[in-house]
Amino acid sequence: MKNLNVNGVKVSLKEVNNEDFISLTDMIKAKDGDFFIADWLRNRNTVEFLGIWEKINNPDFNYGEFAIIKSQVGLNSYKLSVKDWALKTNAIGLKAATGRYGGTYAHKDIAFEFGMWISPEFKIYLIKEFQRLKEEENDRLKLQWNLQRTLAKVNYQIHTDAIKEKLIPGKLTSKQISIVYASEADILNMSLFGVTAKQWRDSNLNKKGNIRDYANISQLVCLSNMESINAVLIRQGIKQSDRLAQLNKIAISQMTSLVKDKRLNKLS
Repeated sequence: MKNLNVNGVKVSLKEVNNEDFISLTDMIKAKDGDFFIADWLRNRNTVEFLGIWEKINNPDFNYGEFAIIKSQVGLNSYKLSVKDWALKTNAIGLKAATGRYGGTYAHKDIAFEFGMWISPEFKIYLIKEFQRLKEEENDRLKLQWNLQRTLAKVNYQIHTDAIKEKLIPGKLTSKQISIVYASEADILNMSLFGVTAKQWRDSNLNKKGNIRDYANISQLVCLSNMESINAVLIRQGIKQSDRLAQLNKIAISQMTSLVKDKRLNKLS
């Protein structure tokens, strides 16, 4: 749950299935005089807008019920709550929540439209504040990715130290040593990405850098862990083929856990 400061009005924002929903209940506080969400739902333009939005975004939208509701819009006897709208049409753009963070929430597209009913000025401030928050989040996520990439590089030094101590015999040429390092790096690449560095380069000729520069945050976390684990396995004298099998199992296990972590999903 986050908060937007829209021209002095505190408006709640939360994520539902990785989509941003904004509190219409909070937005109403900026409206002078009595104004209710039910009043907004009585308007034909509102219902038509909601129907179009659901058509684009909701494959399970109930068009039959929508047609009935649309035919009744504007009648004095017509009344419709958010709960009724969602229940009858299987709509997903409006949600009535209960509990601590209760109230009516709308997908950001719909909330922006609702903002116009508060006032044109409020709508503009709402959009600007939402964009500011997203830019701030993106900057923070980029920083997190860079920090994790740096950590992976630091851990790689631990990895190469173990290779140098245990796998490189004396009096090798620089080229021979680099082959050993590359071979061990590919143990990690194969375990996590399923390809070697060369295979990735051959398939991505138009990209700069290496496979790890295009990894997401979950993969970088896993890679950092695997570099440390492989260093331990090397020092234990476990042969490369056995380490590859163990590291692949570890990668599968860790990635299964990491992809379920909502905090990391936001960083990916």
